[in-house]
Amino acid sequence: MTPEVKKRRNGEQMPVFQKFEKIIGQAVDILIGILIIVVLIAMGESIYMMIQHVIPLTEIGEMSYLIEEIATMFILLEIILMLLKYIKDDHHIPIRYLVLISMTAILRELLLEHGGGIDTLYLSLAILVLVVVLICFEKMTSFTSIEDEGDEKII
Repeated sequence: MTPEVKKRRNGEQMPVFQKFEKIIGQAVDILIGILIIVVLIAMGESIYMMIQHVIPLTEIGEMSYLIEEIATMFILLEIILMLLKYIKDDHHIPIRYLVLISMTAILRELLLEHGGGIDTLYLSLAILVLVVVLICFEKMTSFTSIEDEGDEKII
């Protein structure tokens, strides 16, 4: 056995890997922080545009625009909360958050789409499937872990 292999087995070179892992983790946190700032700026711009359309509100088309922007704001807010949770939970995103964001996006599309009945049916079925997925995750013990502030389980 070579001396290099003995060093690796004894853990003498592990601090180098741990330093690298720490640097990568910090870089990811910084990039996520920048992403959160960009999303906040987009939300601020969206709020400004909504205010510009709400004040005159002379046409029905402007009301549709307002509803669309409010629905988009909910998705952006959920993304910010997911990114903050990712940093807080040591770079782990609960599957539940991804499913909830998907449900919100489908609901937004369902609210804003003025298409035929079959499209509405497909979107409703997609939401139903995601709800079933959430229920299955809640029932499976392998996906439940620590309890977070209150009775809500983190998956």
